[in-house]
Amino acid sequence: MRVLRLFVVGASIALGAGMVVVTNGALHVPRGTSPPAQAAEALARRTNSTWTDLQVHAPDGVILASWLFTPSAPNGAVVIALHGVGDTRMGMLAHAEFLLRSGFIVLVPDSRGHGASGATVITFGVREAADIRCWSDRLLKDRPFGRLYGMGQSMGAAILLESLHTEPRWRAIVADSPFATFEEISYERLRQVTGLPQPAFWPVIRLGFLYTRLAYGVDLERASPADAIRSTRVPVLLIHGAADTNIPPHHSQQLHALNPSATSLWLVPGAEHVSSLGTDPETYSRTVVDWFNNHP
Repeated sequence: MRVLRLFVVGASIALGAGMVVVTNGALHVPRGTSPPAQAAEALARRTNSTWTDLQVHAPDGVILASWLFTPSAPNGAVVIALHGVGDTRMGMLAHAEFLLRSGFIVLVPDSRGHGASGATVITFGVREAADIRCWSDRLLKDRPFGRLYGMGQSMGAAILLESLHTEPRWRAIVADSPFATFEEISYERLRQVTGLPQPAFWPVIRLGFLYTRLAYGVDLERASPADAIRSTRVPVLLIHGAADTNIPPHHSQQLHALNPSATSLWLVPGAEHVSSLGTDPETYSRTVVDWFNNHP
């Protein structure tokens, strides 16, 4: 019994320590290099556009940074383009380029906890969805845009979908490689790393969510594009690489099944995670631009 008690105590300590390490690793990601102005200047030259730095204050006081690009002949619409986890606005410049060539004004922010934006903790959409409302408020207040669209990759796509709860002015969204819920992708990520069956991680995930609520005041169960998309009327184009092993395509398939009347799904053959643009640039850019133009 003494050995058994020691084993139970040791296992509990190991479980708790592992949970803290895993949870903090998910919430604190490498910030990445602050995006250089030369990249914005180069894109502006290539697309005959102008650009400016733009900042907003999030509801919790965090300063968020971005670049705003305006083409020489704007079509009256603006696209907020969001990068994935561990990336910066630099990751969305290829998307911004084809959007600018089609006349869209494009805002490319650094998500909180990334690049030049403030905050040290990321919340996979729980707080970031409100950040999106700050960006759109600033854009629609200062400039006479008639149409607001969203384009995002991976975590950025999930954030856009979660913002459907808080931003009623979206005309249409393109979500490239989103997760359905943060809880579901957490189980899958641990299984990918360890090779163990998914039920083995239930204690780690549940304790991790509890720890996040107590330590950071963040309920990660709210990081759920599935909840947001279920009742939306905003047209959503879901794009997913058919060969994606990072966030498998069943996440977008699940989201589409929850609301097939408002969503469309394009599985890109042979494309891995967020590589659909690189796999078929012409079809990808044409599909995204047409999706926005067809939902004025």
